[in-house]
Amino acid sequence: MISIDPQALALVPDATALSKPGLTRFLNRARKLVELEGDVELLLTSDAELKRLNRAFRNKNKATDILSFPSPPEVSQHHAGDLAISLQTSARQAAQFGHTLDEELRILILHGLLHLYGLDHETDEGEMAAHEAELRAILKLPVSLIARVTTKSAPRPGKAAAKRSQRKTVARPAKKRVKR
Repeated sequence: MISIDPQALALVPDATALSKPGLTRFLNRARKLVELEGDVELLLTSDAELKRLNRAFRNKNKATDILSFPSPPEVSQHHAGDLAISLQTSARQAAQFGHTLDEELRILILHGLLHLYGLDHETDEGEMAAHEAELRAILKLPVSLIARVTTKSAPRPGKAAAKRSQRKTVARPAKKRVKR
C-alpha cells in the first residue's frame, strides 16, 4: 500500500501528476521480481519526515531520499517491510539526472526493495549492484542508485549530492535470501 503525505505533495509541484495506481502496480511487479514474499508499505513524504526517521532509527540528523525498514523474520512472509521516500529529494535527484519524478521514485522503490530482501551494497561485494542492474533492465529504468556513485559513465553529482545519494538499510537487516 502506498501512502502519500499531502503536505509533502504540496511542496513538490511535479508530485501532483503522480499516479498512485501506477506506482502501486510498479511496486507489486518489482516486489515479485525481487522475490519478496510479504507486502510492502510505502510512504511518500517530506525531507523533514525522512530527517526525523533517519535521526530516530539511524542516529543521523539529515534528510535522505529513501529508508528501508525490514520486518522481523517471523512476520516477513506476510509483511516484508516498509519504505519511506522523500518526494522533495526525489524531485531534486530527478532534475539532476534528467528524468521524471515518477522514474526517480521507481528507481528508489527498486533499491529499497532490494534492501528489504536483505542485500546491502555497502557490505556486499557488488551483489546488490549486479542484481539491481539486472532488474533495472527488465523494468526499463534509468541508471541505478549504486551506479550513480560507483561508475564514471553515470552523471556524477556534486560532492554533497553524492553523499546524500548513499543508501543504507535501517532497523535490523533482513535475513539474506539469495535467489536468482
